[in-house]
Amino acid sequence: MSIGGLMRTSVSGMNAQATRLAGVSENIANANTTGYKRQTTEFSALVLASGSGQYNSGVVEANTRQLVSQQGGLTYTSNASSSQAVDLAIQGKGMMVVSDGSGGTFLTRAGSFVKNGNGDLVNAAGYILQGYPLPLGDTEGVLNGFAGLQNVNLNASQLRLTPTDSGVFRVNLPKGGETVADAALPGGNAADAAYSFTDSIVVYDNAGNEVILDVYMTRTVDGSLTNPETESEWEYAIYDRSGAGSGSDTPFPYDADAQVMAPVRVTFDAAGKLVNPSSLSFTIPNGQQMTLDISGTSQVGAAYQPLAATVNGNPPGNVDQIVIADDGIVSARFASGELVPLYKIPLAMVESPDNLRSLPGNVFVAGKESGEIMLGFGGESGLGTLVHGALEQSTVDLASELTTMIESQRSYTANSKVFQTGSEILDVLVNLKR
Repeated sequence: MSIGGLMRTSVSGMNAQATRLAGVSENIANANTTGYKRQTTEFSALVLASGSGQYNSGVVEANTRQLVSQQGGLTYTSNASSSQAVDLAIQGKGMMVVSDGSGGTFLTRAGSFVKNGNGDLVNAAGYILQGYPLPLGDTEGVLNGFAGLQNVNLNASQLRLTPTDSGVFRVNLPKGGETVADAALPGGNAADAAYSFTDSIVVYDNAGNEVILDVYMTRTVDGSLTNPETESEWEYAIYDRSGAGSGSDTPFPYDADAQVMAPVRVTFDAAGKLVNPSSLSFTIPNGQQMTLDISGTSQVGAAYQPLAATVNGNPPGNVDQIVIADDGIVSARFASGELVPLYKIPLAMVESPDNLRSLPGNVFVAGKESGEIMLGFGGESGLGTLVHGALEQSTVDLASELTTMIESQRSYTANSKVFQTGSEILDVLVNLKR
């Protein structure tokens, strides 16, 4: 073995430990970086051929890679109810798709996004979250590419309105009581009309304006009084409150065009179960054709009691909250409680995530070593699920990194001693000539 070979081997050992220490340094620096995957350094020996009676020392090579497949712990944040910031974590396999805004598409597990000036959701490194606009239809995209993906933009949901076209109105009507003659029913809009019960619901017209509808329920036939085995009958009449007359102790008479639905007779069997109809249909003033479900209405021996009164639709206004389901559906929640689906966020996976190529900004790109990208949605095809209001922590363990640092420091020192010894031997050889 030559003295020069000895020194070259020790130099390779010092370089390998320096590379390992560089990885440790990066890990410690990113101990608090969201979604960061720790670096690990593996050594491999390069051996030179040696003849009989002669040994040629080889060198050591350091190979660094990121453990992308390692799951980091999740920590919950306060952004689950925000409309300006979105925190996303992935429980299980998969990565979010982000764009640099210049045509480049990348993968990441760093899910801390805030809305920028354009309304796009951008993470700390400036990458924009990607998703499919809803409804999917022709923009559903493909399994092995990024076709159809767009920036997840929350400005598209500002001042968005949805006219009401359906709702539920269920009450319990008491069994037994006075009936109202046909001539005095609210459906006839008479000045002296009488009714049994009334309640109101708010709906939204095509412009997003609130329309208050007064629902009058009036007993017309009481089977329990005449014959307990016969049906009971009620009249439902609906009026637009804006058409109510003034200067009267009662809401009648309304204007001639205030009635939004022709009176409907609703019947119940002897057990108090609704027979027909199961819904009411009418047109909201300046609005949509609406179907009001009354199928859960009952008539039992109890006091009048509202059971349900819900409608869809929302007035124009800013988003009150962004809601993201575990399958990736991004919805805007308005002050009215209406949820409007906006995007669906896909997850991407590769066959060998630990061989993804790392780029600045905590993003990755696929290559030959990692395998081709496959896209899907949370909970499908072995992919994990999205967790809204949480972030994935760095996978760095400081105790382990500090231990590795000590080991590498000692190994580096030992290799330097070998180099120093070789240098001293060369000095001896040079001094022999003197």
